[in-house]
Amino acid sequence: MGIQESLAKRRTYYNINKDLPVDEAKVIELVENTTELVPDAFNMKSARVIVVTQAKQDELWDAIYDAFGGKVAREKIDSFKAGYGTLLYFYDEDVVKALQEKFPLYAPNFPIWAQQANGMLQISIWTALRELNVGANLQHYNPVIDETVKKMFNVPASWKLIAQMPFGGIAADPQPKDKEDISQRVKVFR
Repeated sequence: MGIQESLAKRRTYYNINKDLPVDEAKVIELVENTTELVPDAFNMKSARVIVVTQAKQDELWDAIYDAFGGKVAREKIDSFKAGYGTLLYFYDEDVVKALQEKFPLYAPNFPIWAQQANGMLQISIWTALRELNVGANLQHYNPVIDETVKKMFNVPASWKLIAQMPFGGIAADPQPKDKEDISQRVKVFR
């Protein structure tokens, strides 16, 4: 399967379950390999990923619900909890700060570049998961959950939480995606 086919197959799967169609070890290997392969500016290697599965998956989403004090619907949180696991994406601010000190001319850009690299990592892992017939979706409950997550997983203070990606078996496909008029988003000059 080519990259365009894989990207087209990658969708936001909200209806996921704990029936992972591959071994958990395969998902962990995919996360490790992709984290190593995705490029970033100055080869900074600031991306960090925590893989949460099994009992910790349920504990995580219960803690996220509690962090919001009921302001997010239980049904919504339970739809993410229903997945086999969740990937927690971070970048390490200590790595960014070290490069800011080493290359002061580019200092303002390093946090931006770290987030761009993390975005590339997220789409790469999300697409690769789909190639394994694993569904996923991307959530952004930070900064509300930052302290809860750091405490739950003993995360270093320098790790900045970027996103959460629940994943699992596909219980139902999303609605077909409408083809958009891309002409306003892509301009070609010759």
